[in-house]
Amino acid sequence: MAQASERPPEHTAERPRRPRVIVTRRLPPEVEARMAELFDVTLRTEDRPMPRDELVAAMHACDVLVPTVTDDLTGDFLRLANPSVRLIANYGMGVDHINLAAARDAGIIVSNTPGVFTDDTADMAMALILSVSRRLAEGDKMVRAHDWRGWSPTHMLGHRISGRILGILGMGRIGQAVARRARAFGLSIHYHSRHRLPETLEGEYGATWHASPDTLLRVADIVTLHMPHTPDTHEMVHAARIATMKPTATIINTARGELVDDDALIDALTHHRIAGAGLDVYSHEPRVDERLLALPNVVLLPHMGSATHEGRADSGARVIANIRAWVDGHRPPDQILAEWV
Repeated sequence: MAQASERPPEHTAERPRRPRVIVTRRLPPEVEARMAELFDVTLRTEDRPMPRDELVAAMHACDVLVPTVTDDLTGDFLRLANPSVRLIANYGMGVDHINLAAARDAGIIVSNTPGVFTDDTADMAMALILSVSRRLAEGDKMVRAHDWRGWSPTHMLGHRISGRILGILGMGRIGQAVARRARAFGLSIHYHSRHRLPETLEGEYGATWHASPDTLLRVADIVTLHMPHTPDTHEMVHAARIATMKPTATIINTARGELVDDDALIDALTHHRIAGAGLDVYSHEPRVDERLLALPNVVLLPHMGSATHEGRADSGARVIANIRAWVDGHRPPDQILAEWV
């Protein structure tokens, strides 16, 4: 992400030395403790999303709001009359839950925490690739249910992943981290991204670029999604594209549930037009479509791709660094700039 711009910071007034900070979710203890040392902070006592009326009150009571992906900061919300918040220091990389244009129009700076979950999410994508291909979740359920009758040459057969084509939709930090891991497993890397990688990086990953996601989905044995959710990527994996995939293909999603047309995916899985899926994210979290729960060829995880002690602590440190830079009159190092809006 570009971190330099000729535009001046949106706020030029003197920042408070101990800004009033409100955090919308429980954070790791070490992060909360450090915030309490540095800021006039109000921490969340319950580990659940902050109700809307409390969010509205927070917008009028703090200088800095620290939200997470579970807070829906819509345009109407950010256009509230005379909010006091001047910096939204998001805890996490994704900002599709924040109306960036409305924040800009209200003169509110927005920052995020890019890069801290790259390896964690890439690890989870590889775990799902292996789990779906080798039927690990099914095997675990079988053993726990006391249904295993012993080894057999034809029992619980899956597919080896070496020699197969991995199609990566989105070749940013996480997509490239997946490519590095996947190549070590013997997968052939194909990718689609808005911008093609330099030849040196394509050579490093042995990667083949596709100008269109359509051609990528047609050739891939495994498709893994690593794009942000935007109007352009909403339900980009839709019925027409799924219909062109191999019947042996699988879909892995550790990015955003809204990238995939739920009805089309469930229909294809139900009728075995594709072989399986591994999902860590959903369109209407925390609700998971009941039809998915009934399918044996899907591995379902509770949005835990970034759930490591290290990553969550690092994300908190980036939030604190962004707030401190803003207090000191500098542009937050992870500020979302105008070109993102």
